[in-house]
This record gives sequence, C-alpha cells and structure tokens, in this order.
Amino acid sequence: MLDPFDNHDEAGGTLYRDVLSLALMGFLAVIVLLLPYINPRGTQAEATTPPPGSVIVEITWESELNADVDLWIQAPNDLAVGYSNKGAIYFNLLRDDLGQYMDPTMINHEVAYTRGIIPGEYIVNIHAYRGDYAKPPPMDVRCVVSVKIDTENGSVVVPILGTTARLDYVGQEITVFRFTLNEKGVVQAGSINSLYKPLRVFGSK
Repeated sequence: MLDPFDNHDEAGGTLYRDVLSLALMGFLAVIVLLLPYINPRGTQAEATTPPPGSVIVEITWESELNADVDLWIQAPNDLAVGYSNKGAIYFNLLRDDLGQYMDPTMINHEVAYTRGIIPGEYIVNIHAYRGDYAKPPPMDVRCVVSVKIDTENGSVVVPILGTTARLDYVGQEITVFRFTLNEKGVVQAGSINSLYKPLRVFGSK
C-alpha cells in the first residue's frame, strides 16, 4: 500500500530545489551585472583614466628624492592655486605631493586642471617647499613640467608645452611658463615666456 505522504515529501523537495536554483541564478545575475562597475586596482585606474579638465598642468620629479615640490598655477583673472589654496574659479589642484612622506607609490607628481578653456594668460610656477635632507645643498631638483589641452571631453588630450626646470634651494619659486590661450585652446603666437611672477599663497601644510 502506498504511503500518501510520499508524494507530499517529493513535491516539497522539488519545490525547495527549484527555489534554491532560482535564488542562485539571481545571485549570479547580480554579480554579472555589477562586474562593469567594479574599479580596477589603483595603478591600473591611474594608467587608463585620462585626467579630468580642459587645461591640464602636471609636474613630476625624481622618485628617489624625498623632496617636496609644489605646483602653483593661475588662470586668467583668477586666484593662484597651490597647496594652501587648492581650488579657485577655474583651476583645481588634485594632489599636493609631499615627496616620500605618506606616499606608498613613491611617485613624485602633482596635477591641476581647469573646468573649461578660459581665454587669456596662464601662469605655471614651481616652488621648492622642502629639500631632500639626505642630500647636501644645493637642492638640484629637476622637474618635468607639461601643459596639455583637452578639447574633446577626455578623448583627445594634446600636449602644448613641456620642459625640465631646476630648483636649487628651499624656498625658491620660479615661473616655468606664461602663455595665452584663445577660446579654442590654441596658444597665441609670441605669448610664451617665463617672466617671473610670484604666485605662492603662504600657508601651512
């Protein structure tokens, strides 16, 4: 004689397996949908993500030097931007690099960018905030300074200026570039010079 409860148990087991399978499939579907939004590791993100902004100014100096060099920039008719004033109407300083202090990457690099291209004169300075105490004077820090223009929202970034500048002592501030852009981001002929203009706003780090 058949037990009437056998069919009930079999139906319940089937229902349990179906619910479990559906839940597992739903979980896997959520993971697949989220994969494109998971950020890559920091080094990969930095290498593949174009810098934001329209006018991009960058400085780098030797990674083995534990020296603190500061980028100071000024957009037309705006305040100077640097470590003690990281944002103005147009420019923003993304990172104040302190040398090897609190820096696991050991890359000495600072970058600033504008929101939009503002016609007029731009000024780019570098300042020796702190030297490498392991090295005797003179300071002798060589900075690679570059200016790029992005007119296509990250798809086309064009270098327009680049040089290597030298800082010899702590406290020294030099003007690396002064140049004038039109509304399309084109450098005005004859406008490039390095006539010194101090930009640094005093403040503590």
